Amino acid sequence: MISSSDIRRYLLTMALLAVVTLGAMAQADAAFSHAWVGKNYYNPAAAGEYNAIHLTLGSRMQWVDFKHAPMNFYITADMPYKLMNQRFGVGVKAEYERIGLYSNTRIGAQVAYKRQLAKNTFLSVGVQPGVFSQTFRGREAQTIDEEGQDDAIPTSDVSGTAFDANVGIFFSHPRYWAGVAVTHVTAPSIELKQSRDAPYIYEFKLSRGYYFSAGGNIPINNTLFEIQPSGMFGMYQKAWTAQVATVVRYNRMFNIGVGYRYKDAATAFIGVNLKDAYIGYAYDYPVSAISKATFGSHEVFVTYNVKLENKEKNKNKQKSVRLM
Repeated sequence: MISSSDIRRYLLTMALLAVVTLGAMAQADAAFSHAWVGKNYYNPAAAGEYNAIHLTLGSRMQWVDFKHAPMNFYITADMPYKLMNQRFGVGVKAEYERIGLYSNTRIGAQVAYKRQLAKNTFLSVGVQPGVFSQTFRGREAQTIDEEGQDDAIPTSDVSGTAFDANVGIFFSHPRYWAGVAVTHVTAPSIELKQSRDAPYIYEFKLSRGYYFSAGGNIPINNTLFEIQPSGMFGMYQKAWTAQVATVVRYNRMFNIGVGYRYKDAATAFIGVNLKDAYIGYAYDYPVSAISKATFGSHEVFVTYNVKLENKEKNKNKQKSVRLM
């Protein structure tokens, strides 16, 4: 007789296999519900959006009921920069991700050229060169057949690193924004091996991801409320994803909202703006078959602005390019 714990383990195994297969054959970008907060996670052209050193810390714990469930942490730091009377955005991004026995580390630098179209309105083109490193913990792998070992599964830890790059275009206005980005432009192949000098046997191929995102900030007349809708569409190989979110902000301080990712999860948001910081939490309730084995996923996002000195005007007066 199959127990409920066996069913849960089976569902988790199938879900993890789906995630790893998707990552190995299609894309390797995390699906953050807070995409409207961490815009330069996908699009390097969004770097330098604020007149401040803008710090973002994002974390996602998926299917938290299970061991080895997917989790992702990343941090970005970006700021505007002027060179030869031209506007740029510069930044760095570091990310760590674990999916089953896979561990991925991404490190990149972001540079965006910004063209001012009107007051507080910019069109940016950006690039993010960097490296993608992956490790598979083969020593922890367990096969179903105890009498033999599948040659496709490493029995020891293997790792590899490859050059990786993202590019994007981003349009920003105080009331709305939109962007197009391509991740993993070179579609690199990562050769996984036990040591630097050892011959590689296993290979992990990254496929390009194509993203379109947009959002707005709509004030409600004669009230302290604002509505902030946003959405993102992503495509990679033969798969695609789409998500939408609507957040209501009160008095430029308290946020509450809902979202939906197609055939994946329904999301609830709550957040607070504290002067130069934002703290947000999202709960994803799965709407797919995995809902029978888990109660959902959690995200926490924190941003903080370190104000920059404005030398062109009053040194003690600062103005943001746009409000979140």
